[in-house]
Amino acid sequence: MTATPASKVLDRVLVLEMVRVTEAAAISAAKLIGRGDEKAADAAAVEAMRAALNELYMDGTVVIGEGERDEAPMLYIGEKVGSAIGKGPKIDIALDPLEGTTICAKAGPNSLAVLAIAEEGGLLNAPDVYMDKLAVGPGYPDGIIDLNKTPTQNVEAVAAAKGVKPEDIVVCVLDRPRHADLIAELRAIGCGVYLIGDGDVAGVIAVTNEDTNIDLYMGQGGAPEGVLAAAALRCVGGQFKGRLVFRNEDERARARKWGIDDLNKVYDLIELAKGDCIFAATGVTDGSLLDGVKHRKDGVMTTNTVVMRASSGTVRWVKGEHRKAR
Repeated sequence: MTATPASKVLDRVLVLEMVRVTEAAAISAAKLIGRGDEKAADAAAVEAMRAALNELYMDGTVVIGEGERDEAPMLYIGEKVGSAIGKGPKIDIALDPLEGTTICAKAGPNSLAVLAIAEEGGLLNAPDVYMDKLAVGPGYPDGIIDLNKTPTQNVEAVAAAKGVKPEDIVVCVLDRPRHADLIAELRAIGCGVYLIGDGDVAGVIAVTNEDTNIDLYMGQGGAPEGVLAAAALRCVGGQFKGRLVFRNEDERARARKWGIDDLNKVYDLIELAKGDCIFAATGVTDGSLLDGVKHRKDGVMTTNTVVMRASSGTVRWVKGEHRKAR
């Protein structure tokens, strides 16, 4: 992957500031791990992330958030955040303060606090609908994956490029009834199918990590999460294809409201997250990407965060120790 020139808007200071933002959300959500209350855990993460964002010198706009204003009291789409509204650098923000609310409530794996930022206009303002997603890690020829091809054809293409048989390919899929036919087709050609209960941002990012042994991500998940995952792949490499899925006219109308006219468009990585961008994720619960928040006996909480930047191609793994204010 060729790095783009460093942005004048996204100062390198913001890289570590994003770590602080996702850490704050993760720590707040972690207090409710396993408590069975999805709404309370999500609300805690949202409140903490919003407070942290409002401390930053920027003129930020939430383009991927908790929903529209009448659905979400905080971090709604279009909300302005930052301490320099009207005078600071204009930043687009995509966020999921608690990706995997059910996971957190049940103390399952791969719950994250996730955030991506880009220059104004850099992130697709995706409505809260489903998206067909197809992702592969770095090192493959451009165009090797195609949403207009069958799952079998995509697996065969990746297997050929990798120099292995289709049965040596592992595909990550959300474990949902809507994916029954997809899972059956993949298993029919001998693929390994890695099923996840939730958290498809982590699922997409897993294709970039050789330690996971996951080659491809396939299936339908939330469109906002697709934009977040695309921002991560912009930083570390890989290919992503996405196509919005509409179940009714209300969802189509919402897409048009956010400026999307071609409802059948297949989006490439660069169309979902263009220009320079920064992606950060902090583990809430332990997962394939990151360890979760831990409470040590001495009262210190530890966090694990990954933060990436597209312009430099830099990936940092940050372990934080958080002590109560004295």
